[in-house]
Amino acid sequence: MTLYDGNTGASYQVKGVFVEEAVTRRLQALGINDGTCIRILNRKKQGAMIIQVRGTRLALGRHISSCIEVTELKGEECAI
Repeated sequence: MTLYDGNTGASYQVKGVFVEEAVTRRLQALGINDGTCIRILNRKKQGAMIIQVRGTRLALGRHISSCIEVTELKGEECAI
């Protein structure tokens, strides 16, 4: 599933980032790498979402969030 398909309040683990190389490098610099835990904090009407990664809040647009593959963490709490 993609991060865009995720639910508000749920935690996910990144399995892969599949966007343009420059965007991938920027996301990696922000801490979004394979294996990173992400929590979705809020969703906006236009498709943007607010996420929490390693203690930092980030806003991602629909294009980027739909290109990040994740798996849901059920019962496991990741250290965000």
